[in-house]
Amino acid sequence: MRSRKSSLPQPEQACLPWHPPGLVAGVDEAGRGPLAGPVVAAAVILDDLHPIAGLADSKKLTPARREKLYDEIRAKALCFCIAEASVEEIDRLNILQATLLAMRRAVMGLRLKPVMVLVDGNRLPVLDVPAEAIVKGDALVPAISAASILAKVHRDRWCVQVHDEFPQYGFAGHKGYGTAVHLAALREHGACIHHRRSFAPVAQSLPS
Repeated sequence: MRSRKSSLPQPEQACLPWHPPGLVAGVDEAGRGPLAGPVVAAAVILDDLHPIAGLADSKKLTPARREKLYDEIRAKALCFCIAEASVEEIDRLNILQATLLAMRRAVMGLRLKPVMVLVDGNRLPVLDVPAEAIVKGDALVPAISAASILAKVHRDRWCVQVHDEFPQYGFAGHKGYGTAVHLAALREHGACIHHRRSFAPVAQSLPS
């Protein structure tokens, strides 16, 4: 399908003149950079009759604000879907392809089919509907902002759950990113089942 890349000039713009009328889905991901866990993608179709105030790039929001918006998005959106690509898929495909796979799964899982999909960034998953990649879309398009919040909160909750299983790594604090604490834990304890073995810091901690 046709695709375009663009940067939207106004935050309130969700569609551009060449977009067809109809339902528009926003898509974003969370968890490309961490050393452990799945990469998560979300797709959201917002309801114009039930606007959500305060949508923004999830990284710019406090955890408490993200949690509140997470519940509000799930309650007010016309539909949404949160999907993952597993650690095994990340290691087998590479992180970019796994991210695009999670995005495809999120769009395909929507209860309603959009006429246009707007994706944060500069790469598009393979879809059967028109799609557009929008650089910094999570700050410009409300539906993408909503998707970024769903994906981020979902992955952060996963990290808290895994922390209970493997407290020695500190997942609840660093959320899987390669912080000094996390790298020190990898050196001391080696990798657990949730670590991405294709990522260099993890590979270096594996027995030779």
